[in-house]
Amino acid sequence: MRIRALAIRIIRQFLRDKRTLALLFLAPLLILGLMKLVFNGNTIEPAIGLVQAPSAAIERQLEQAGADAVLYDGRQAAEDALLARKLDAYLTFEGGAPALRLEGSDPSVNKSVLLLLQRALSAGSPSSQPAVTYLHGSADMASFDSFGPVLIGFFSFFFVFLLAGVSFLRERTSGTLERLLATPIRRSEVVLGYLAGFGLFTLLQAALIAWFSIDALGLYMDGSIWYVLLLNLLLSLTALTLGTLLSSFASNEFQIIQFIPLVVVPQVFFSGLFNLDAMTPWLQHLSRIMPLYYGADAMRNIMIRGEGWSGIATDVWVLAGFSAAFALLNVAALKKHRAI
Repeated sequence: MRIRALAIRIIRQFLRDKRTLALLFLAPLLILGLMKLVFNGNTIEPAIGLVQAPSAAIERQLEQAGADAVLYDGRQAAEDALLARKLDAYLTFEGGAPALRLEGSDPSVNKSVLLLLQRALSAGSPSSQPAVTYLHGSADMASFDSFGPVLIGFFSFFFVFLLAGVSFLRERTSGTLERLLATPIRRSEVVLGYLAGFGLFTLLQAALIAWFSIDALGLYMDGSIWYVLLLNLLLSLTALTLGTLLSSFASNEFQIIQFIPLVVVPQVFFSGLFNLDAMTPWLQHLSRIMPLYYGADAMRNIMIRGEGWSGIATDVWVLAGFSAAFALLNVAALKKHRAI
């Protein structure tokens, strides 16, 4: 009877907690559905430019091998397209000798282009195999060098989100926030104060992660470390404001954990760890509402492509906009504790 009574109590607790039930039954379906859409998307066709091709047969061979071949009148036009990431590579035939120039920032795409060219040009003589150069990276760049910038941003975002949510929740459940709101302090001052306090540790975490990844792990680095620190800080600030916002809707630490499969996990699919070009077009647009997408894009631009402010400015302003919006929502969320 005692076992039965205990079991009934647990069942009733679950039935009263609608959020836990949703996590238990709906969250796995959401994540599995996203995984199917991500992995069963479009077939990736590498975009390869052709400059001064000796015959139209080469274009047909590339397209039959699975490439999207694009003709260019001159080398500079193809180089500009490569810089704009409209091409994965371009093939030139100046002087009759083929030469391949790869965009180079994604080793998996590099291998795909090289294998495709090997199939397309297999009917030629060994001397027809092109000489290879890289716009970014090198032949020695490993897959971890490509994923590393994304992982740096993800870990900064994930741990700050989790710790900020739990810490702010403890401020509420311990009564500290209620006592603070009983003073004449404004809601905006409360939010800014908490962000400044937590922000110091997010700054230290951002610096530590960036240093360890680049100096200790030896990740490929072609840009400015200061831009890496800036992006890491902005990602941490976005996670901080989002974590404190969502903690306003949780009553215990377990409910903070429940937000992870709904808020953090979907962002992983759109962060750049998986090729967005392989997704269906409508699914690709979802990445525009994911903070981690902008952080990962900027980190890759800095670390792999060596770009400066002009290459990351849009991502920086978007992340700053996310942080400001979440901070304002934090101020509004405090209304339920006290109207000022």
